[in-house]
Amino acid sequence: MKLGIGIGWRPEIADAVEALPGIDWVEAVAENLCADHLPASLVRLRERGVTVVPHGVSLGLGGADRPDPGRLAGLATRATLLGTPLVTEHIAFVRAGGTRTGSPVLEAGHLLPVPRTWAALDVLCENVRIAQDSLPVPLALENIAALISWPDEELTEGQFLAELVDRTGVRLLIDVANLHTNHVNRGEDPATALDELPVEAIAYVHVAGGVEKDGVWHDTHAHPVTAPVLGILAELRSRIAPPGVLLERDDDFPPAAELAGELDAIRATLDAGHGSRPRPDSGTPASRPSKTPAPPPAAPAGEAPSRETPSHAASEPLRDRVAVAQTSLLSALVAGTPAPEGFDLRRLGIQSRALAAKRADVVAKVAPELPEILGRDYRGVFLAYARNRPMSAGYRRDALDFAEQLLIAGRPADDAARRRLTHWWQDRAAPRPPRRTVRLVRAARSVLIGR
Repeated sequence: MKLGIGIGWRPEIADAVEALPGIDWVEAVAENLCADHLPASLVRLRERGVTVVPHGVSLGLGGADRPDPGRLAGLATRATLLGTPLVTEHIAFVRAGGTRTGSPVLEAGHLLPVPRTWAALDVLCENVRIAQDSLPVPLALENIAALISWPDEELTEGQFLAELVDRTGVRLLIDVANLHTNHVNRGEDPATALDELPVEAIAYVHVAGGVEKDGVWHDTHAHPVTAPVLGILAELRSRIAPPGVLLERDDDFPPAAELAGELDAIRATLDAGHGSRPRPDSGTPASRPSKTPAPPPAAPAGEAPSRETPSHAASEPLRDRVAVAQTSLLSALVAGTPAPEGFDLRRLGIQSRALAAKRADVVAKVAPELPEILGRDYRGVFLAYARNRPMSAGYRRDALDFAEQLLIAGRPADDAARRRLTHWWQDRAAPRPPRRTVRLVRAARSVLIGR
């Protein structure tokens, strides 16, 4: 399946994407699309023959629980609506807690790394098979960027991906920017990862920008693509011609000319590697040397299954242990509980602050009235709220909970602002939206009283 050169479609740059020359396909965040109709921009692109691939972010296939059937059904519906040749998701966990741990469900609001262990691999593989059986088209999974490392990992990233492909037949979405992130943050060599992973399983490639602060690389998708990231793309191109390469940008969108320039740099990097001979350790699975360490011996009945178990089914006790580990980590990141043993405390602090900052940014997008009502105080007030209130559902629920906690505390201090916040919360927390006449009366009252 040949995709070509693409760009991430976002509503903020929809017009620019439509006008960019040489775009063969686009990728849209699946959760941002309605299940029953498409934005007009995507309709026009499809009418032009541009492929649209839905990119999921909320399945949490690396989590301890089996994938939620409702989320899978939603992704399948969007795949059918788009007529896409494949769908993509991430090798990550995004929530933890619940019945397996007897604790509240915690939402990360972000992609968190799965420990590269045989136990976590068993859980991931079974979850992937469930997802594959539920989707109408093939699934490809993306390697993620990480600020933190799990202690006592048993596999490298390349080995982990190779095992995943071998067991499930899933395709790979390789993000070269994430390989660079993991190089800076975790000391992992991108070339080694490319040597070890099955490049023949790559469905397509992501390229994105980021920024380094105090020795930590932040995968922002809000900065220009850097030379080291293009260098990893060149490394990958020396091994295989990827079926597709896509530029991601999620924030601080530059003018269309800058996006076109980044796409030109990607094309030039690929063209420079055209005709280069594959490295000896790439190619077919049979010719790639096996560098994966032997798995641990088979566990007793009721424990983790051995690698030789034909189904590689993850037992319930195994899932429970993974659940406890992931919940302990996520709770430390979002609820301030003690850090699990073996983690880098400084990196946990950086990750915790990054999660809270992302919550503030996304809530401001899904509920733009909140920063408008609170003004310059919004960010500081929200970050203070986030320190003590973990997210237990999606960002829209988070926005409602934030507003509710402010109102309970008698804030904001300004009477007019508090009235506006009260009306905003009432409108969105109610089972039904208020009638038009109610909205008009409130608007008139705000004008008369003074905002």
